[in-house]
Order: sequence, then structure tokens, then C-alpha cells
Amino acid sequence: MDLTVIIAVAFGVLWIGLSKAGFGGGLGMLTTPLCVLAFGMMGKSPSFAIGMVLPLLCSGDAFSLYHYWKKWKIENLYYLLPGVIIGVFIGARLVGKFSPSELNICIGIIAIAFVLFQFLKEKIFKYESNFKPGHTTGFPFGILAGITSTFAHGAGPVVSMFLIPQKMLKEIYIGTTVLIFTFINWIKMPFFIMNGIITKESLLTSLYFFPLVPAGVWFGVWLNKKIPEKSFINLIYLFVFITGLYLIVSNI
Repeated sequence: MDLTVIIAVAFGVLWIGLSKAGFGGGLGMLTTPLCVLAFGMMGKSPSFAIGMVLPLLCSGDAFSLYHYWKKWKIENLYYLLPGVIIGVFIGARLVGKFSPSELNICIGIIAIAFVLFQFLKEKIFKYESNFKPGHTTGFPFGILAGITSTFAHGAGPVVSMFLIPQKMLKEIYIGTTVLIFTFINWIKMPFFIMNGIITKESLLTSLYFFPLVPAGVWFGVWLNKKIPEKSFINLIYLFVFITGLYLIVSNI
């Protein structure tokens, strides 16, 4: 593996642990586009990068669950889960239908949409009245979350749009998000294996980079004490936007 690829992937995997440490929720969105770019330099398909990242996300979820244990509104999981299962099933089947270029464009679009949502979400929900979640609203949100998570591990905006209007306390909101994504990621696992997205090679590559997940957690804890969060997050969002834009432009 080329040194440039190793550095780029390592940089991406660090953000999994960083986001799981509670420093700037959503920063893990940088991981997939960056890994797609890096492994693309080796001639690997985008699905290889998607499959490689999933076990690392699952391991990162364990750190978050420990920190936010039972600090969640579990009913949201029940509302979203049926749709998530269907969405993951649809997404896993669709991934194989796209060419590498088309999949790169999809991942790029999701990355850019994620950044735009982060900057617009306060305006979007500024005048929103209290939202009463239920199975009726949770089912379509769950389907969309399952599909976007399968394509780029990028269901963050979808889940946020379902949770933010509920106006939870910050800790409960984060804990609920952690719980939902833990289930989404583990639901994806058998589908990814059955559809050849996770392979023996991608799994061994995941193990190779695994130590960077707890290292990212430690790094996140350190950054919380040393660096103003808002400025740092805006810089990472810029990286996500540029990476997503490059994936689109370079594959048109």
C-alpha cells in the first residue's frame, strides 16, 4: 500500500474516533469520501472503501455507547428501525448497480449535502414547533437513513432532521443519535457481507487501521481541552465539502 494512501486513510479513520469522543458530532462524515479517494488511487472501487469503513464505525460505536449509556430516548429507535432495515436492504442492492464513477458521484453529493445541512439546520428548525415523532414519520425517515448510510455512511442529516425538532437536551440528543447509529451500522453488517461489500481483504484492511479509532477518541478528548470547537469543525466541514466536490467533478 502506497504511503500516500496509508496517510490519507489514517487521517480519515482518525475522525471516526474523534466524532465518537463527542468532539464535533458528524465529523466522521469525512471518513468515507477520504477513504474512497485514497483507495481509488490504488484502483479500488468505492464499495471497497465503504466496506472497509463499516467495521471501524461499529468499533467506534462501542466507545460512544459506553459514554452515553441510557442517555437516550429509546422510542426513536423503534420509530426509525423498521424503515432503516428496508432502506439498508434497498441501498445494499443498489450499490452493486452503480459503476465506480456513479457511486463516487453519489458519495460526493451526500458529502456536500451533509455540509450544507450543518450550516442551514439552525435556520431550517428556527421556527419549527415541537415535533411529535411516531411510526408514521419515522418509517420514511428510516428508509432514507438506511439508504444514505449504505451509500456513504452518511445518514447524519436524515437522523438529525428527525431528532432536532424534538428539542431534547444536548446530552440526550447525542445519546439518542449514538444508539440509532449503533443499530444502523450493525444492521448493515450482514447485508454488506452478503452483497460482497465487506470482503476478506476489506476486513483485514479494517483491522490494520483499527488502532486509529481509540487513538482518535483520545485525540478528541485532548482537542476538547485545547482547541475552540467551532473553528475546528468549520475547517473539517470545508475538507468534507472539497472532497465531495472533487468526487463529483472528477467523475463527470
